[in-house]
Amino acid sequence: MAEEPADVRRSRGWAIVEMAREDLEPYGVAELEERIAGLEAEIVRTREQMTRKAAGRAAADALFSRSG
Repeated sequence: MAEEPADVRRSRGWAIVEMAREDLEPYGVAELEERIAGLEAEIVRTREQMTRKAAGRAAADALFSRSG
């Protein structure tokens, strides 16, 4: 009986790497516009997450840097 391959854990960011390798030739203009819109939405989402993380970090730094 053949063993099934174990699930391979993908590293963070694997989707963007695969997307960057995708052949865009078969896409039409409308599809490319949709792709760009999706990528721009992902950029906004990523920037918002960075802002939240930076705010959390600043709050933690302020809390722990207070001199007693």
